[in-house]
Amino acid sequence: MKALYFNQFGDSDVLKYGDLATPAIDENSVLVKTEFIGLNFADIYRRRGNYHIEPSDPYINGYEASGQVVQVGAGLDKGLLGQSVLFVDVPYANAEYVKVPSEKLIILPTAIDTKQAATIGLQGLTADFLANDLGQNNKDDRVFITGISGGVGQILSQILSAKGVKVSGSVSTELKQQIALSLGASKVYLNRDKALWQPVLKGKLETVYDGVGSTLTESIELLKNKGKVIFFGMAGGNPENIDLIDLLTHSKSILTGDLWDYLSSFKERQNRSQRLFKLVSTGKINISEPTIFHLSEGQAAHNFLESGKSTGKVLMKV
Repeated sequence: MKALYFNQFGDSDVLKYGDLATPAIDENSVLVKTEFIGLNFADIYRRRGNYHIEPSDPYINGYEASGQVVQVGAGLDKGLLGQSVLFVDVPYANAEYVKVPSEKLIILPTAIDTKQAATIGLQGLTADFLANDLGQNNKDDRVFITGISGGVGQILSQILSAKGVKVSGSVSTELKQQIALSLGASKVYLNRDKALWQPVLKGKLETVYDGVGSTLTESIELLKNKGKVIFFGMAGGNPENIDLIDLLTHSKSILTGDLWDYLSSFKERQNRSQRLFKLVSTGKINISEPTIFHLSEGQAAHNFLESGKSTGKVLMKV
């Protein structure tokens, strides 16, 4: 099979594309022929050696892809054969074929094709978890999303807006600003103008969703007393040390979590994905077109994601 792999940690130039052995399945797994593979910031961290990656020789990155089941283990229902599926937490996904444990399959409804599924997949389930498990905002709450035009930010903004939440956020360029506004955000601010808008918003917000990391202190300052930051990523670098006494004094809190503690079973995956897919199929979530590279262009895909130029999901097509 064809795969994107590397032998040592480093910059994107360590990535290679070539032939590796097709994985063998066991009785409780299936073989998925991938069509679209999701590229995420976690994959950048894994390639650099800054994040856990499953051991293999050579290393095969990636945990998220969509495609068709082409082989079914002896202990499983043969009706799985030919099903269109998504998975978001299975290693070695940067390959033409991936062995997937049956409990980690997400069966796609007919209304969602494999490109849509990979476009919304991990980022959509992350946004769903942030909004419904951590944020739990009420109608008319004022919330702010850092990097609102990114893959998670776009979906999160729309999930919250569908609940009647008043959503604003920040972006790095005018193009990203227009994208976020077109998806229903009420106000979108440019990072370069922080000196103008941060004082206006300071102390005014119920919730800030921060996936940038390095902005965590600024996010805390935007909160009302009793407000909360939902901390979910470090796309812009690690956060500064936080003064917990100051948080306590102003009754502010930081909530965080790992999606994998919530995607704990096949049933959880199906329930959460169906909730998400329903919002897509009924038009309450609109997904911008992904930027697609061929798997053989893995270096270029990594460089593009790291450049900060992406305005949505980056996929690699097999």
